[in-house]
Amino acid sequence: MQTVPLDIQIVGDIVAIRWDDGREDYLGHEFLRANSPSAENMGERDIFGNQYGGNGPREFPGVQVLGWNKVGNYAACFLFSDRHNTGIYTWEYLRKLGDAGTGAMQD
Repeated sequence: MQTVPLDIQIVGDIVAIRWDDGREDYLGHEFLRANSPSAENMGERDIFGNQYGGNGPREFPGVQVLGWNKVGNYAACFLFSDRHNTGIYTWEYLRKLGDAGTGAMQD
């Protein structure tokens, strides 16, 4: 069974996520932006395996999360101060970012 967030809040320079299993993750804005799962950020492949995009900047100093929207019952989309808003962060992907710890703010 998939774990889902009960609450997502923007608090200062972090996005705080409280999960239904009691876990809490605190992810920095720059970390979230650098790990956006968008085609712009990660690139995408055509049916022949050719890679397009994904070769842009990897650091986003000073970027802020301005807001977020729920996508169906499976994901969130964050709006960043650099106008990026195309990454769809599934609940599973957000959990993996929390597991990574790198760039995330720990309790």
